[in-house]
Amino acid sequence: MAKSLSKIWLRGLKRLLAIQTEHAKKTTRRITTRPAVNKPSAKARPSAAAAMRAPAKREAPLTAVRESRVRPRASAWASGSWTRSFHSAPAAPGRLVNHLQYGLYIPSGHALEAMPLVVMLHGCTQTIDEFAEGTRMNVLADRFGFAVVYPEQSKHAHSHRCWHWYDAGDSAGGAEARAVVSLVDALVAQDGFDRERVYVAGISAGAGLTALLAVKYPERFAAVALHSGPAFGEARSGITAMDVMRRGARREPAVLVDETTDVANYPGMPAVVIHGDADHVVAPVNAEQLAEQFLRLNRIIDVNGARKSGEVREDRKGGMVTRDYVRGGRRVVRLCRVQGLAHAWSGGDDAVPFHSAKGPDASTLVWEFFRHQRRTGAGRIAESAATVASSAGQ
Repeated sequence: MAKSLSKIWLRGLKRLLAIQTEHAKKTTRRITTRPAVNKPSAKARPSAAAAMRAPAKREAPLTAVRESRVRPRASAWASGSWTRSFHSAPAAPGRLVNHLQYGLYIPSGHALEAMPLVVMLHGCTQTIDEFAEGTRMNVLADRFGFAVVYPEQSKHAHSHRCWHWYDAGDSAGGAEARAVVSLVDALVAQDGFDRERVYVAGISAGAGLTALLAVKYPERFAAVALHSGPAFGEARSGITAMDVMRRGARREPAVLVDETTDVANYPGMPAVVIHGDADHVVAPVNAEQLAEQFLRLNRIIDVNGARKSGEVREDRKGGMVTRDYVRGGRRVVRLCRVQGLAHAWSGGDDAVPFHSAKGPDASTLVWEFFRHQRRTGAGRIAESAATVASSAGQ
């Protein structure tokens, strides 16, 4: 069994690296490939009079190159400020100094005090610059007036910059989650961001850490978004994590939630889950399981998966199947399945690895879900009454 799981783990890592390598090759070919233009020699050059008499020849058109709307830097096409720094997070076992690198984007033209804050967690092999470029979240922040912080996993912690989402221990994922929370607390205190409107979104391993943050620190966040993420609660090592990614959780998702969380006293967490149905790195079944797990965290279903409250609304358009779980007029959990999308951020900048122009703009979907959610001082979740009605027209 261990040998079989080791093979799955190695295959998964190779698949991730292969995607990035192939993307780099395609991008290089797009930029460098041009049709050859043969210049006539001086000997063969016609006279000016002959040239005037001859019909004009059309030059072969140059191959169109798709323009990246954000490269070469994370704040391109945006008018705010992008700064990189580090945060001195609480010390972790084996690490006397625990510096968490991050990038912070603050839009211009908006009052800094009481501004919402979105935490963006990248996936394996990504940098925060690439994640900001590919998602275009900073451009969206300019439009709607929220700040964005991008914590960055260190290569010293993981050679492929993967978050240890599957290990809640104090020396791995637990320490990383605590460092992110410490960073958020410091930014709220320093810049006056609205602590009732702090949100976290992630892709792949970043989605895994997002789930861990939702379970361990629900009072800090008003809502979460998980793009191409694995189900939580079953994996305990890198090998079993790859098994979950490849096949989904083998045990009942709701049961896994009850084993890791005191559901009866959990304050609830609105969640939007986005996944491509052509994802061969994190199997699409994980999206269904994640949605079920957040339904359990919000007590919409019981431990057996039977619905206790609320209603389900489904919509199919624009190459996406959307399923909303609504309770008391509030949209609590949203599941979006994007047709034909592989392991990539939907509607992103496809000049950047792990982002695809295919599908609806995931950044817009995420913010549209976030903007109506608020964590009140009492720990309850409040949502605008117009949210469900407005979402029906999307």
